[in-house]
Amino acid sequence: MRLPFCAGGAAVLWAIVAVSSVHADMVGHGGPVRALAISRDGKGLLSGGFDTAAIRWSLETDTAEQVLRYHADAVNAVAFLNDGRMVTAGADVRIAVWMAGRQQPDRVFEGHEGPIVALAASPEGALLASASWDRTVRLWSLSDGASRVLAGHSQNVNGVAFTPDGKSLVSVGYDLTMRIWRLPDGPPEIVTLPAPLNAVAVAPDGEIVTGAVDGMLRMLTTDGKISGEVAAGPSSVVALAISADGMLIAAAGIGGTIAIIDRKSRSLLRTLIEPGLPVWSVAFLPDRETLITGGADGKIRRWNARTGNPISPGQPGEAADPLASYAGDHGAEVFRACVACHTLSDKEVQRAGPTLAGLYGRKIASLPGYRFSEALKTMDITWTPETVAKLFEVGPNTYTPGTKMPEQRIGSAEDRRALTDFLGRATSR
Repeated sequence: MRLPFCAGGAAVLWAIVAVSSVHADMVGHGGPVRALAISRDGKGLLSGGFDTAAIRWSLETDTAEQVLRYHADAVNAVAFLNDGRMVTAGADVRIAVWMAGRQQPDRVFEGHEGPIVALAASPEGALLASASWDRTVRLWSLSDGASRVLAGHSQNVNGVAFTPDGKSLVSVGYDLTMRIWRLPDGPPEIVTLPAPLNAVAVAPDGEIVTGAVDGMLRMLTTDGKISGEVAAGPSSVVALAISADGMLIAAAGIGGTIAIIDRKSRSLLRTLIEPGLPVWSVAFLPDRETLITGGADGKIRRWNARTGNPISPGQPGEAADPLASYAGDHGAEVFRACVACHTLSDKEVQRAGPTLAGLYGRKIASLPGYRFSEALKTMDITWTPETVAKLFEVGPNTYTPGTKMPEQRIGSAEDRRALTDFLGRATSR
């Protein structure tokens, strides 16, 4: 959803208050914060987590005002509607529409056949778009719940966004394509980009920004022509946000950094280090400079994106390195992209993915206490150095279709061997 911003003196006053006040981290989720959305007036925040809950927060008091419990799996996407209602969606393939203060959703949309990972509300407020790992986008009428399937992606669809005029819908996926759907029923324009795509956002002037697994942001015109690109960092971009004035882009990387990009100059201004790596979600407040982030540690933090300073108190600049004891180990450095979702020991707090303790010799989807994708439970795979190497050679989406695991590949055979050797040593302790 594109965020409006206040005009005149009120905007200036709000910005001064937001940046100069000290705010506490918002803590309430029992796991990684997967999604964030800001209300139109900038006073409310909606968060969704891997713990199956959504929380409505007051940004004036940094307190949780309502916990929304309905979903049976991770809440991957949240949105505010123009009329103040809230929308949540997740891995349980359901979309719930909520009124503030009510304990159960007023309406539930069903139809997707795979996890729902992104939502967008149309500017005029009549439509809701959802992106799913069933390889489709759906358009839902918010008045009667009628839906239309937009098919064509050949892999998981990871992001969706309306253009500011509401006449087009943009979707991106693992199949390397960005599709611009001309509404109400025109055929899509298809743009193929160099890497699988995880996220998309549209600026107030209509420019499209995509985030990819190669760490690149690519900017495109409204008719799909590439207009620029910026390297956000070395790791996969998993979330994007654009400030209300269109000047700043925040790109969250799975390695725990947030790149702040000047959109006009196509330059990296600074990189923020998030203690709760990785950063799964980002959102700008209407003041055009306060950034909200959701981390793997379940905390929601504030930053001044223009200065790079944390607004929450007591926030360290660096997180404790979970791989510090493996300094100099090449396999550990390759594994660094995996530590965002997996622990090496079953003594640590579980992250988004299952622990890798005792990995080798274990059948896929057999670890007790973890909710695996149904598709994995029928696969005849036992984890060995060879099968792990194959997973990262061809990619999880090809080797284990139906997985919740983000798409990533390791092109170097030497790096794959270093990783499997490291896992053999580190997970058998």
